[in-house]
Amino acid sequence: MSHTPVLLVGSVPLANAEEVLSTAGELIGDHVAALPDGEPADRHQWINFLALRTYYMHPQLDSVQRPATVDGEEQWIPASPGDHWQFRVKPGVTDLRFEDLRYAGAALSSYLTFRELKDSGRIPQHVRFQVCLPFPWSATLMFFMTTPADLEQVVPAYERALIREIRKLTLAIPDDELSIQFDVCMELLDLEGVFPFAPQGNALERFTGWCRRIAAEVPENVRLGYHFCYADLGHRHIKEPEDLTVSVTMANAAVASAGRRVDYVHMAVPRDRHDDAYFQPLAALDAPGTTIYLGLVHFTDGAEGTRRRIRTARAHLPHFGIATECGFGRRPPEQVGELLRLHATLAAEPQ
Repeated sequence: MSHTPVLLVGSVPLANAEEVLSTAGELIGDHVAALPDGEPADRHQWINFLALRTYYMHPQLDSVQRPATVDGEEQWIPASPGDHWQFRVKPGVTDLRFEDLRYAGAALSSYLTFRELKDSGRIPQHVRFQVCLPFPWSATLMFFMTTPADLEQVVPAYERALIREIRKLTLAIPDDELSIQFDVCMELLDLEGVFPFAPQGNALERFTGWCRRIAAEVPENVRLGYHFCYADLGHRHIKEPEDLTVSVTMANAAVASAGRRVDYVHMAVPRDRHDDAYFQPLAALDAPGTTIYLGLVHFTDGAEGTRRRIRTARAHLPHFGIATECGFGRRPPEQVGELLRLHATLAAEPQ
């Protein structure tokens, strides 16, 4: 009798890495292949971490806009899509470089905690340490909307820095203990035609090029996955997916271009989509050996709502894992335990 694997997408709003890893290890450790550190502190707002720690005050960039003040106090978390940080490359700069994205440093600190918990038996021995890294447009596009031509320098500079982060991780963490997940949001929305200001070009070819070059830097024995996301600002997508067509297209492209095994792909499923039409594009999936995680778990309609989506999805894909649509990061911390237990309950039910 097989059971359903679970993926934690990334962010978990608990106090620190130790609390996230120990809580998740206890409640769903038997159902996961890897656990993230929850992206605590200034990583909890996803790419705004880059705005705050990499782009802001960068000597080769000008700050054009930062989130609006509240009661006279500066903010670093946007209140709305129009409140995002904005930057531009300074005039005359032709050699833009990002020395340190700080993802590897944060991950290595959390990995020490992970190892301690694993050595003490609080995390099962089979579980790897998961590190989530934004893909190139997800890390840059929204921050250079006022000067999109700057992306010609910014994106390659970020890609080079991302590769250096991967190398730092793989030098410090054993391959069989590491899982690297690429967070892919703006690239997917680019394929959806959401960004009229974006540079011209074939969106799928652009994504495939990044997959080919960046996945090549991930050693074969490191677990590799992709999280395809429609964004989650205020629990709302930038665009509501019509169905899984774009996610399946990108999954096929990622697997075909990786040059190595892609261990898993995660796809979003809105709460109100339990109809066959949403899942029918899974018939075109071409990802042998890749675990597909579907974002079927929604806190707001619990086990029964999730089971309804599972039943429909299973008519189109017999075997898959479960996850939320996006990270837990914007949920109140007091809901985390209940949400993890919900995953465990559903995972334990026979397929």
